[in-house]
Amino acid sequence: MTLRPEMTPSLARLVGARANGMPKPIKWFNISECFRYERPQKGRLRSFYQFNCDIFGESGPSADAESIALLIHSLTAFGFNSNDFCIRLSDRDLWVYFLHTWGITQDEDVLKALSIIDKMEREKPEKTLELLKEILADKAEFFYEQTKVLSKLNSIEGLQSFFKAAESSPAIHKRLENWQHLLESLSALNLSDFIKIDLSIVRGLAYYTGFVFEAFQLIGEGRALAGGGRYDNLVKKLGGPELPAVGWAIGDVTLRDFLELKNLVPKYIDAPDFFVITANHAAHLIALADVTKMRHAGYRVEYPLKETSFSKQIKLASQIGARFGLIYGEDEIRDGKVTIKDFNQRKEITIPRHTLPQVLQATEQKGRLPDSSLHG
Repeated sequence: MTLRPEMTPSLARLVGARANGMPKPIKWFNISECFRYERPQKGRLRSFYQFNCDIFGESGPSADAESIALLIHSLTAFGFNSNDFCIRLSDRDLWVYFLHTWGITQDEDVLKALSIIDKMEREKPEKTLELLKEILADKAEFFYEQTKVLSKLNSIEGLQSFFKAAESSPAIHKRLENWQHLLESLSALNLSDFIKIDLSIVRGLAYYTGFVFEAFQLIGEGRALAGGGRYDNLVKKLGGPELPAVGWAIGDVTLRDFLELKNLVPKYIDAPDFFVITANHAAHLIALADVTKMRHAGYRVEYPLKETSFSKQIKLASQIGARFGLIYGEDEIRDGKVTIKDFNQRKEITIPRHTLPQVLQATEQKGRLPDSSLHG
């Protein structure tokens, strides 16, 4: 039995099996439960839900820009802004090409070096250097110094200058053109305020192949909110066609912590729109006809399932948080009318039953009961 750690491999298999019959690019999202085996702590639980968004079938930087834009817009939709979070943008390809210039070309050594670089911020320098010596021997110290410089660059001009001065390759220069394209697209989308170039982000998962990024909170504890990047080889490795892909995921636990920090958790009101109050069994049966019409119109309507007094029905309506009451008393039934009571504004109007749909629509539009003189 396996508990799923993430959705990306499952999604890659699913899309790979159907890709030939689907128009490209394929844009996909899902919300799934995932699991991790570690000690539970703030922001990280053993069971959590992730919101994943992926684009398949487009290899150019425009897809990366679209993916990053969606991540930013998803967070700003909750009420966050560029003072609350940024997108730390890096590039696995650029790191791989950089490693190649140092003679690190074997896949096993490349992945090992990337793992070391990914943990460099959190690891003691002595430990990092010790691990690098296993790959680079006596060149490890100079490589470490160059890696620290590269990790701290925060502009496209800085990257261009670094690789112009260092021994680089045509692949690196081509990659910097993709960087220029991506940054220009994000600027055109008016998202530059959210973007921070940060080559210290490498992302630990081995399937990443190109641009990688994470949403990082700028207030509170300063932690990653979401992460993702390009994984162009995964679909093919899992038995599907060659299909480039880019995507990201955000977890519910970290997001909720951030919403609470900013007092942005919405107040959910699980209450009906209307509560029906009836005088007797005959009134109850007449009211049920209106209940059906209102439910078909999209309103949430509740009513007591057993006969009880007026006062208890009104008390029940208050307890469940209904905004309006629909009162079918003896006078209303005799005259073919119904009384709508606004519990918040302590106001009520009595109208002919046949005008109920129009009055409800007017009430919904204005957020309050209309003047009874229009319907009396």
